[in-house]
Amino acid sequence: MDKPVNNRAWLLVAPVFLIVAFSAIVPIMTVVNYSVQDTFGNNQFFWNGLGWFQELLDPSTELGGRFLDALWRNLLFSAIILAIEVPLGILVALSMPREGWKVAATLVVMALPLLIPWNVVGTIWQVFARADIGLAGWAINALGIDYNYTGDPLAAWITIVVMDVWHWTSLVALLCYAGLKSIPDAYYQAARIDGASRWAVFTTIQLPKMKRVLLIAVLLRFMDSFMIYTEPFVLTGGGPGNATTFLSIDLVKIALGQFDLGKAAAMSLVYNLIVLALCWVFYTVMTNTGTERRQEENPA
Repeated sequence: MDKPVNNRAWLLVAPVFLIVAFSAIVPIMTVVNYSVQDTFGNNQFFWNGLGWFQELLDPSTELGGRFLDALWRNLLFSAIILAIEVPLGILVALSMPREGWKVAATLVVMALPLLIPWNVVGTIWQVFARADIGLAGWAINALGIDYNYTGDPLAAWITIVVMDVWHWTSLVALLCYAGLKSIPDAYYQAARIDGASRWAVFTTIQLPKMKRVLLIAVLLRFMDSFMIYTEPFVLTGGGPGNATTFLSIDLVKIALGQFDLGKAAAMSLVYNLIVLALCWVFYTVMTNTGTERRQEENPA
């Protein structure tokens, strides 16, 4: 006889669900409301329908061209970040000690960059990379390289990428380290008995066992890098010119700088949908790849 199901526990979490739903739905509905209206100030709004969305998705318009330029910058930045931080994080995790007092010391050191607030990170690198007073900027120029992130778009991009790698590679490394620690010793003992090489151990044991944490790492780093705002805004302000003006920075400029609430609301909704769609693509591809691999290893 089946036990009766007690659903009273849902009463304990229902208030939390209601608070989260309220705090999420109300801002979204407000943004949706702004996205279909226009205003001429004095808190007077006029119905505009899908006009802002049509203009936003039309590359021939000023808003559409601006949006697509910023979108390509975001995609390029996220691709560079994932291409650097994921392999580097795996390499760091493989190099970290597995036992002894060094484990705790290493974990503390690796976690330090993650504890620094985003605006402080931007300020640190703003000073550190300056050519006149910054140690890194002075050292690079002393080598004969003309480096100035405030005037050279390439230097600005390199500085932002290096800053993000310094700040967030630890997250990928710690997640991968957790995945490595969960692998039973029996796998390594079997590999030693079979005379497997270090590369074979990595490709057949460690990497497959890290697949779940790598999925989390890729999703987190993609979302963070694609929605990055504080660090580049503090470091370059979106410059020089619009070289580092990502979607988040452009959105704030439209909303708060120009006070075009309708345009900003429409852009934020499309921005949010793009993030959700790309995360779904990442998740689907990586999970399907893992499923196909398991089917090949264990045919029916």
